[in-house]
Amino acid sequence: MPHQMSKDTIPVRKGEELNLEVLEQFLRSNIENLPNSPLEILQFSAGHSNLTYQIKIGEWEAVLRRPPLGPVAPKAHDMEREYKIISELHPVFSVTPKPILFSNQQEIFGSSFFIMERKNGIVIDTSFPEERTVTTEHCQQLSEVMVNKLVELHGINYKETGLGAISKPAGFTERQVHGWIARYERAKTDEVDAVDSLEKWLTENIPLQQAAAIIHYDYKFNNAMFNENLSEMVGLFDWEMTTVGDPLADLGVAMGYWNQADDPEDLKKGLGKAPVTVNDGFFTRKQFIELYAKKSGRDVTDMNFYLTFSYFKLAVICQQIYYRYKKGQTNDLRFANFNYKAKMLIEHAVKVASGEL
Repeated sequence: MPHQMSKDTIPVRKGEELNLEVLEQFLRSNIENLPNSPLEILQFSAGHSNLTYQIKIGEWEAVLRRPPLGPVAPKAHDMEREYKIISELHPVFSVTPKPILFSNQQEIFGSSFFIMERKNGIVIDTSFPEERTVTTEHCQQLSEVMVNKLVELHGINYKETGLGAISKPAGFTERQVHGWIARYERAKTDEVDAVDSLEKWLTENIPLQQAAAIIHYDYKFNNAMFNENLSEMVGLFDWEMTTVGDPLADLGVAMGYWNQADDPEDLKKGLGKAPVTVNDGFFTRKQFIELYAKKSGRDVTDMNFYLTFSYFKLAVICQQIYYRYKKGQTNDLRFANFNYKAKMLIEHAVKVASGEL
């Protein structure tokens, strides 16, 4: 009897299927004591980047991650690197999924991939589960948990992990600014009037970097999982952007995703439905940043720069996705208007940089 879908999984999307027979043979050859039941696969619906699947054999279940279909940017979607990251972090940061195995055997389905622990809990994105009554206290509590976990991650001594060996902490922010500008120029399709002045402002206003830390760099609600009463985080996912770098860049990215009730409508709904943080009770970005500063002891004077950069970075990601769509490298209709999303985010970043908001 097929297993029931959880709320975070869907049937595998057309064109993104895996070869069940080949994958099952691989799993049985590499993982001991698997049940004598057929392999079943569902897909996680969230995310526009790597493809993530729930794989299940009887009572055994795990998560498989592979790169998106079609050509990918150099150094992007590096499965071996992400597997190395979770291998180093799982022992010291318990919300990281436990690694199970990595494979570079292209013949299985044409790419490298890895398998990790399947964590269970509540993932919150644009709304809470329908059956749940959520109070202002829950929203405050979740906001504080998000601050606490980011502070905890940034407090880990990266020198006691192997992450320093796959990172370049010195000059991180400057390298990021120039790197993301170059990515935008490579993926450019439309003329956006504001982009030249924004790129110039970013290169001329790079702050002095604070002490380096392990950064997640994609820290947001739909990459986190919580326990039943929403009092603690039990999982944190999508570690592909992780490195050792400027912790305020990580905070900036988190705040770029953290919309609040008084944000412009096009920003709140720019990537789809407004995130859950627009609801009453959640911290504002200012409250989040102030509590982070208090708990981490870090100076957040330059957060305007990091927030501006985070909106630009998000615009570049949208532009890269649209570029792949326009070039026919993906036919996913969700991406057909990502050029407008990129333009909106660039224009919003200009307003943040100028202090209009």
